[in-house]
Amino acid sequence: MIDVETRWIIEKIFDLAVNGAGAAKITRTLVEEQVPTAGWLNFQRYGKFAHIYEGAPAEKSYAWTVSQVKSILKDETYIGNSVHNKQTNISYKNKKKVRKPQEEWFRVENTHEAIISREVFEQVQTQIASRRRQQKDATTQIFAGLVRCADCGWSMSFGTNKQNSKPYSYFNCTSYRQLGKVSGVCSAHYIRYDYLYTYVLSRIQDLSRQAQADEKELLRRILKASEQELAASAKRQSAELTRAEKRRTEVDRKFAKLYEDWSDGRITEYNFNMMSQKYQTEQQELVEKIERLSAELESEKQTTVDAETWISLIKQYANPTELTAELLNMLIEKIVIHEATTVDGMREQNIDIYYRFIGKIE
Repeated sequence: MIDVETRWIIEKIFDLAVNGAGAAKITRTLVEEQVPTAGWLNFQRYGKFAHIYEGAPAEKSYAWTVSQVKSILKDETYIGNSVHNKQTNISYKNKKKVRKPQEEWFRVENTHEAIISREVFEQVQTQIASRRRQQKDATTQIFAGLVRCADCGWSMSFGTNKQNSKPYSYFNCTSYRQLGKVSGVCSAHYIRYDYLYTYVLSRIQDLSRQAQADEKELLRRILKASEQELAASAKRQSAELTRAEKRRTEVDRKFAKLYEDWSDGRITEYNFNMMSQKYQTEQQELVEKIERLSAELESEKQTTVDAETWISLIKQYANPTELTAELLNMLIEKIVIHEATTVDGMREQNIDIYYRFIGKIE
C-alpha cells in the first residue's frame, strides 16, 4: 500500500534523478532540505529502531546515505513490481545472507499500485548505467556512456597519451581498440578529448542562448529538424510496415491452403504439423513486428511535446561555462563520432549530437 504522507519523498528522489542528478547529489539535497529518512519515520510512528534514534541529535532524522538512495533508484517496488528470491542463506547452518544472480530472481509485474511511472524508472536506469566513472588518475570522465562510433555503434574508449611532453586524453572506437588486428573490424574514429569538449560546449551554449533569447524560434528550429529526420524515419517504417502486412496476408493465405491440402489428403499429417508450426511462428513474429512499427509511427506525433520538454530542461542551464556529467546526461542521449577525413591537408571530422527527446538538431 502506498503511504500517502511520504510518497512525495520517493517522487522527489526520482524527479531529481530523471533531471540528471546522481546518487551523491540527491543525497546532499535530501540532507540539506532535511528530508526525513524511512528509519526515522518508522521510529516516530511505531517506535522501531529506538536504539538508533532514541536521544540522537536532530541531524540523525535526515542522515541519508548514498547507498540508500541508490537502492531506492533501482527498486522495482515503486513501479508496481514484486521481485523475490534476491538473496538466500549460505546454508541451513550459516544464516548469513548472500545475494543471488539476477537470472534467479522471481519478478511479478503489476502486483500493486505504482508511485513512479515505468518510463521514468527506465530512463533513470539508463542514466545510472551511463553515469560517469572515476578514472585511475582521479579525473572524472564526464562523457562516459555517451560517445559512440558512427560506423559500428560501439561505445568509444577513453584513454590518455602520456608520451607527449603535454599529456592529453582522447577517445577511439572500442571495437577497433580491442579487435583492430582482425580484418574488416571498424577503424579508429580517433578524437581528442579537448576538441570534443570544446565542440559540445559551444553547441550547448548556442542552444542555451537561443532558449533564453527566443524560445519560440528555437522550438520552430527543433521541430523543423525533427520533421526532416522523422519524415525519413517514417518513410522507412511505413515501407517496412507495408511489407510486413503484405507478408502476413500471404502467410495467412498459405496457412489456409495448407489446411485444405491436409483435410483433402494431399499432404501427410507429419508435413502438415511441420509446416503449420513454421507458419504459426512467422505469423506471431509478423504480428509483433506490425504492432511495434505501428506504435513507433504513432509515437512520432509527440514531437512538439518532446521539444517543449527539452527546452524547459536547457533553460535550467542558462549560459553554461563548463560541461558536467549532470548537464550532459540531462540534455544528451548520445554523441556519434565519424571517422576523420583529410581535405586539402586539413583534418575534418563530423560529430552528431543526439539530444534527449528531440534527436539531432543540426
